[in-house]
Amino acid sequence: MFDSLTLKPKITAVLATILLFFSLSVLANKNIAVGPKLGDVAPAISAINSQKERVTLKQLSADKGLVLVFFRSADWCPYCKKHLLELDNVQEKFSSLGYGLAGISYDTTEVLNQFVSQHALKFPLLADQQAQTMLAFGILNKAYGKGDDNYGIPYPGVVVINAQGKVIDSYFYQGYKNRIDFNQLYEKLNKTG
Repeated sequence: MFDSLTLKPKITAVLATILLFFSLSVLANKNIAVGPKLGDVAPAISAINSQKERVTLKQLSADKGLVLVFFRSADWCPYCKKHLLELDNVQEKFSSLGYGLAGISYDTTEVLNQFVSQHALKFPLLADQQAQTMLAFGILNKAYGKGDDNYGIPYPGVVVINAQGKVIDSYFYQGYKNRIDFNQLYEKLNKTG
């Protein structure tokens, strides 16, 4: 029937392939070591709001702090758009905990205003067109150099800043598809008070 000597190497190869697939999946969704460290004072932001006014972390924060989402583009990145809409759907949960919300990218204010208007977002999107905030936070995606059309793109992620201006949580991902689950972040912040 079955020759166990020829079947054993095939099973081993299949198992090795499955193990490799799951290992790569876990690594692809792994938080990478960029951005401010937990406990650090968050860097100042150098971004402008939809009215082209400079804003501060303090202005964006609520009683307990700020959830700041760094995204690639509200213009051409479908994963970013989906993630921003997911955040908008749970915005009230974060507000009820006492956190302000804001998103920031290298997009122009016109692009951001169009996205906010089209989807009636309940939190502000900020433009960091000179990449100063991305550099200050240490999350500028190094795949794009100055002069490249995509210069200024951050690694996608989230930084949670408390009312004292310190980083209390941070998640950044290498790949453009991987993002934090906002419901899980809400549950974590809800538990920590």
